[in-house]
Amino acid sequence: MKIGPVINFLGALLSFIGAFMLFSAAWALYYGEPELTQLAISAAFTSGIGYLFWRFSDPGPGIGIREGFAIVSLGWLVMALFGALPFMITGTIPSFTNAVFEAMSGFTTTGASILTNIEALPKSILFWRSFTHWLGGMGIIVFSLAILPVLGIGGMQLFKAEAPGPTKDKLTPRINQTAKLLWGVYVLLSGIETVLLMFCGMDLFEALCHTFGTMATGGFSTRNASIAAYENPWVHWVIIIFMIMAGTNFALHYRALLGKPLLYFKDTEFKFYLGSIITAIIIVIVFSWTRFDSAGSGVRDSIFQVVSLCTTTGYVTANYEAWHPLAVLVLIILMFMGGMAGSTGGGMKMMRCMILLRHAHNEIKKLIHPNAIFPIRFGQRITPPEVTTNILGFFLLYIVIFVIGALILSALGLDFQTSFGASIACLANIGPSIGDVGPMGNYSAMPGLAKWILILMMLMGRLELFTVLVLFSRSFWKK
Repeated sequence: MKIGPVINFLGALLSFIGAFMLFSAAWALYYGEPELTQLAISAAFTSGIGYLFWRFSDPGPGIGIREGFAIVSLGWLVMALFGALPFMITGTIPSFTNAVFEAMSGFTTTGASILTNIEALPKSILFWRSFTHWLGGMGIIVFSLAILPVLGIGGMQLFKAEAPGPTKDKLTPRINQTAKLLWGVYVLLSGIETVLLMFCGMDLFEALCHTFGTMATGGFSTRNASIAAYENPWVHWVIIIFMIMAGTNFALHYRALLGKPLLYFKDTEFKFYLGSIITAIIIVIVFSWTRFDSAGSGVRDSIFQVVSLCTTTGYVTANYEAWHPLAVLVLIILMFMGGMAGSTGGGMKMMRCMILLRHAHNEIKKLIHPNAIFPIRFGQRITPPEVTTNILGFFLLYIVIFVIGALILSALGLDFQTSFGASIACLANIGPSIGDVGPMGNYSAMPGLAKWILILMMLMGRLELFTVLVLFSRSFWKK
């Protein structure tokens, strides 16, 4: 593997992360907060290190598969390490472990937090915390591909490693053009949601922060009670709509903007995604009806929590652990499933779940017709057998990592429910789950080693497992 292109790209990445920190410094200046100096130092240090990496490394003629995977995995790691600087240098989160946990949670759009009194934090730090969501939402690597063509680094390997889900739906032949289109849609939807939230009564600061958390399916809020702190039901409905959109394949949004909105309902995965949400909502409402304080708020909270957990956003409006056990189980299943391929959502992705279900159905039919061939169809397309095999491998690996994570957390002294909940919440990039890390809890009481285990799980979940694990393969490093 050529180390020069990797260092060169990471340097450019850090330079931009440092520049983005200045947005937080601007809020510190606006609110007259003393953290302005520390944020400026963090930005200068991060950009300075990045410039040195970029300036004194050889980018080479391009990157190969090995370099692409290394850049993506190491990119998220250095983003978390340097993204933790504003938390540490301002004294907001003095612990190195806690600061890296919060930063990794932000950049991977997990939304798991160790903070117990969010509203006591400076506005500038709250902005940076939410901004890490937005930057990580569609992948800072894809973003870099869109604006860093001057580096002369090829992009196909990076896009293959970073694009979420089992499909790489290229909208244009050139990868940098695809990245620009995706981010154009991302920025447009973010702007629309910000304006709508301001119409609902939020100020610009809170509207931006919650837009970042929604469009990235992250879930960081500026309030201790999350979205439950806002009594205006229209705030809830706006966020519900945009969580659904954030969990949808962005290629569909782009084509809808081109005047083809009916493609949403012609897309097999979207219909499965919407059907799963509607089915879950009905089950939750029916079985938890007697546990709601009022019919109106209960129905709204049911819709909100189903959408929030299915899209892996993690915003909270109600203590769903107090609902009927079946309703809680349905929510846990949704955590595993996640959003659509090509969205900012986490989890296994709806398309993988569809293929697994159809493959299982075909295996049952083969018992009756052993010589028949049953292809898995999506619209007019047939899924190649190698894709099905890949997804079966992914599913097995996903479950194994989830179980290992839960076992390690249990060995560290956490109760079963919390170990189970934290493992799936971080692997699926959700944030809140069940147990001590449920809607009314957080990750502050976790042992230090447990937090590092969860940091690794957040990274693996965000990068679809294989991207990170391939670095530990001996054959990866062979020439």
